[in-house]
Amino acid sequence: MRIKRSVSRFFLALIVPAVSLAVVSYFGAYAIWGNRGILSLEDTQAQLGIQQQQLSELQANRARLEHRIALMEKDDPDLVEELARTQLMDGGPNQVAVPRAGH
Repeated sequence: MRIKRSVSRFFLALIVPAVSLAVVSYFGAYAIWGNRGILSLEDTQAQLGIQQQQLSELQANRARLEHRIALMEKDDPDLVEELARTQLMDGGPNQVAVPRAGH
């Protein structure tokens, strides 16, 4: 009887540390190998760099377009002529129109 109590106390004393160890191991493994763990930090930083580069390109494009819109609102004759030549691919006498990509 005494041995039975001693064994049961021993196992009851081990339950709390075993459960604690299991919980700490679970969250520790997730902190290292999980979706937001240490190992995925490098991939996340690489994706952030790509997204920041795309953002800067979009902001530069937006600034260029806002500048052209401001010129259009002022009825800038040079811009109107540029747009007409671009759209019509037409020039004056003795002129050759050469389309440029990305303009």
